[in-house]
Amino acid sequence: MSEFNNACSRPFAHGAHRLLTLSGIVLLGGCAVQARVYAPPPVYVAPPTPVRAVVVAPAVEVSVTATEAPPPLPDYEQPPIPADGYIWTPGYWHYGAAGYFWVPGTWVEPPQVGLLWTPGYWGFAGGVYGFHGGYWGAHVGFYGGVNYGFGYVGVGFVGGRWDGGHFAYNTAVNNVNTTVIHNTYNQTVINNNVTVNKVSYNGPGGVTAAPTAQERAAAQESHVPPTTAQTAHVQAASNNPALSARANGGHPAIAATARPGAFSGPGVVSAHGASTPPSAPGNNAPGAPHGATPAVAGLNQTHTPPGTQNNLAHPQTANGQPPLGNKTQTRVANKRPPPKPKPKADDKQHQQ
Repeated sequence: MSEFNNACSRPFAHGAHRLLTLSGIVLLGGCAVQARVYAPPPVYVAPPTPVRAVVVAPAVEVSVTATEAPPPLPDYEQPPIPADGYIWTPGYWHYGAAGYFWVPGTWVEPPQVGLLWTPGYWGFAGGVYGFHGGYWGAHVGFYGGVNYGFGYVGVGFVGGRWDGGHFAYNTAVNNVNTTVIHNTYNQTVINNNVTVNKVSYNGPGGVTAAPTAQERAAAQESHVPPTTAQTAHVQAASNNPALSARANGGHPAIAATARPGAFSGPGVVSAHGASTPPSAPGNNAPGAPHGATPAVAGLNQTHTPPGTQNNLAHPQTANGQPPLGNKTQTRVANKRPPPKPKPKADDKQHQQ
């Protein structure tokens, strides 16, 4: 018996390499032996990732900043709609390497049925003016309270509405030929904004509007960015020297177009008071010195010499001098009439 106890207390020197076929516990004369079972390590399986609904926020982030306020909005007419299905997108001032430039208003095909355009706007915050880009969405969101006209009166859009799969146009504010396009209606738009300074930004000295509850809700909806045609339209405007505020004095000759990027030919509308930019220093024309002061109303007025705000449209009137054409007309008008010819002798006899 002692030998058996010794065998139980000693390691299994001779059976360490043999597999025990007994399952569970083997009883050997009161000595319990537990069999060891070897198994592969467990494989870690990551828990499934919860699926979350992705909601794209509207493009209200500031895309560009400037230290000076944008010029006032120019006054212009809307070109006629080129075809059924287009939606009007108003013009606005953008900012580039050469300062502010005008992006003409234009008719645009929406990316899909049911979407409306929320214009971009300039807002003052943190000591700078920031531009909040526009976007397409099911509802019109906040665009700074700026009155762009043609249905964009500062809040919402009253220029038209989706009627099933077709867009219906409000002829009270849109230039639509009703003999060609029949999905129209006429609803009077009452504009309570009596300000006539055409301010183009939100902030001190400009519009002080805040988002409404509907506009805040629209900000949480999904949106679609500007179309490829709209992006190319902005790029073409930035490369056109005539659209620079320094060159056109805030009155661009290409204020609106019938189609995106079509800056010449039929359908191009000029701003009221627009003229061809003169090739003179101070307007960033070829040969103008770098850093010349622009004569633009509402742009760098603290650095604009007095009396030069209106000289862009009539460059000959600088320094109070009348246009050269008026001088020529005045001299002709003040000349004495030539003397009448004296009658000849034959004429006297004939008269007698």
